[in-house]
Amino acid sequence: MIELSEITKKYISFVAVDNLTLTVNRGEIFGFIGPNGAGKTTTIKIISGIMQPTSGSIRINGIDVRQNPVEAKRNIGFIPDRPYLYEKLTGMEFLGFTADMYGVNGNGFREKAVRELKRFSLFDWADELIESYSHGMRQRLIFASALVHDPKVIVVDEPMVGLDPAAIIMVKDLFQQLASRGATIFMSTHTLKVAEDVCDRIGVIHRGRLIATGTTEDLQREAGVSDADLEKVFLNLTSGQQMRLPSDPAGG
Repeated sequence: MIELSEITKKYISFVAVDNLTLTVNRGEIFGFIGPNGAGKTTTIKIISGIMQPTSGSIRINGIDVRQNPVEAKRNIGFIPDRPYLYEKLTGMEFLGFTADMYGVNGNGFREKAVRELKRFSLFDWADELIESYSHGMRQRLIFASALVHDPKVIVVDEPMVGLDPAAIIMVKDLFQQLASRGATIFMSTHTLKVAEDVCDRIGVIHRGRLIATGTTEDLQREAGVSDADLEKVFLNLTSGQQMRLPSDPAGG
């Protein structure tokens, strides 16, 4: 479970995230959408413990991130939109490096690593250097490394970037399988069709504020466009509001 309470992030006089309160339940896939610069990536970094909020609190599975950051992070699998990989490691070595950080190596690491490498069609390249991997293979390796410690909360920023159509279908199915087993998934994406297809609820953030949240049907009612797709709903909810400039420090 993810609990955000009155989260605000300020950069000098600029407010990137403004008084965000949100709960994502156990076993729920939550989509987080908004225009460029709306505050999505800042929120993702705060949930993942990469960035501290100016005010407010975050709890991951009941653990206060500010008071017990290490334990909270042990519950999280984080998949960034622009991951960094150590190219002189093999795929298996990178999973070992990740597992060490989560204390998995003494607890069936090899079995878990093989499971994830096979799941993401990387087992045949497990002993090859990452520098030889294609972009799509690297993205799949990041997924594998985020899941090797069996996290209870999965935080994903633009999950489908660099994946081919078959891999996209596989990731959609994977998210639904993980959620059915009790994992909580928080997914930020610009791909509205993906959010519409797999998310139980969707939140719309604009200019740092959560302006709507609910099922697709809830958002349709909020936007006044019954039976419209999520793209139309999104445009109606955010139309007429000033967009952030690309130079805003909030990022996505």
